Amino acid sequence: MNAPGTRRFAPDWLALREPADAAARHRGLAAEAGRFLRRPEHGAPLRVCDLGGGTGSMARWTARILPGPQHWVVYDRDEDLLRRARADPPSAAADGRPVTVETRTAELTALTGSDLRGADLVTASALLDVLTTDEAHALVAACSGARCPALLTLSVAGRVVLAPEEPLDREIEAAFNAHQRRESGGRTLLGPDAPGVVAQAFAGAGAHVLVRDSPWRLGPDLRALAAAWLEGWVAAAVEQRPALSVRACDYLDRRRSQCADGDLHVEVHHRDLLALPDDGGGGRT
Repeated sequence: MNAPGTRRFAPDWLALREPADAAARHRGLAAEAGRFLRRPEHGAPLRVCDLGGGTGSMARWTARILPGPQHWVVYDRDEDLLRRARADPPSAAADGRPVTVETRTAELTALTGSDLRGADLVTASALLDVLTTDEAHALVAACSGARCPALLTLSVAGRVVLAPEEPLDREIEAAFNAHQRRESGGRTLLGPDAPGVVAQAFAGAGAHVLVRDSPWRLGPDLRALAAAWLEGWVAAAVEQRPALSVRACDYLDRRRSQCADGDLHVEVHHRDLLALPDDGGGGRT
């Protein structure tokens, strides 16, 4: 997902959020995915398809949890982001064996099972909430066609907890969530409904689905990210509900000051999802 309230996947935003993403993702789900991976014959690398991979953050986090060797195919529509993914590949797999990366410029909503054929694992991060219902079902169909596990992380869950609390928190949250579900360019986005919709679709396709919480926890050590997130969160809420504008301005000034002083703590709730095909993707090892 991009910074709240924006539409471009800015490299600076992705770099700023990468440490928080790494800390939030549910490591246990990634380890569980590893238990179900097919093991290629004759020392061939695991093939991982990363959808909407951007600068390669998901590959850098996941590769060190899974055995090697690995070959990652990172898909994104933004060639500038993909150049960064090629320039900063994962250093090594969990067992020290090599990891290689290739990139492909693609519209994710056009991918099918045939595009993912031969994958041992499909991954994505911060993607599901910017899809429509039809696009989410197409993604599930493509992953199901690949007959391998799918690890889909950091989908917004629609819940934010700030400390200290303020009465306006819940109004901003509700307006932001409505913004996440807005119609954009003729597309009605799933926003916080995405994890449930996708989990149900995978279950309907016969997969075993595991869902775990993966909240960002932003304190003084991540105040630059907290400040950037806060600006976008409030801006999106006001865009959705302009009547909030005056109160939100004063609210944002207070929150900025708390953030700068190291007095603001934020939990932004996400959910991670692991879908295992009914044959376990080739069975346990």
